[in-house]
Amino acid sequence: MLSRVQCFTWLPHQKVALFLQATPHQDISRRISAIRYELRGDWDGRLVLPLNKLSMEGACRPCNDTEILMAMCTSDFVVRGNIKSVENNNELQESVIGISATRVHRQKFTLFQPRGHSMRSQGEIRTPISCGVKPGPGSFLFMGWVHFGDAWLGCAPRYKDFKRIYESATKLHSNPCEISLD
Repeated sequence: MLSRVQCFTWLPHQKVALFLQATPHQDISRRISAIRYELRGDWDGRLVLPLNKLSMEGACRPCNDTEILMAMCTSDFVVRGNIKSVENNNELQESVIGISATRVHRQKFTLFQPRGHSMRSQGEIRTPISCGVKPGPGSFLFMGWVHFGDAWLGCAPRYKDFKRIYESATKLHSNPCEISLD
């Protein structure tokens, strides 16, 4: 079986986009494919998923303070944790980041869960390989969205930086939503 990915850009003037993913399977008697799809659009004058998340343009750019606070409120997952591993897939041009979560603040789908004898939840987050993610020390607040069942990285500030931003916004009464810090 040949694995191949073809990507298309969703342009700002386009109102609706249909994303398809076909996965070939070998049945005992025949070859079949499983098809998954996502329909994204601008039905109410606002995009269901921001363009930059679908096009991957700017995916490696650090989030500013306002984007971090909004991501905390709107992301499909918000997880505090550490990078345990990074595996690069050159064929798909993506990196898979292994996460050891110290706290799962929110997840729409079960992406991060305890594994083995560890009390910590484990999970994986994907990002374009061009971002050059490397394993290392430090606690981060990982936020992002789910696309075809996979977690994709949006913003990932160091936790100490997020805490400073959040506490400053709290003092100014400008947080778009609330989250328990510790």
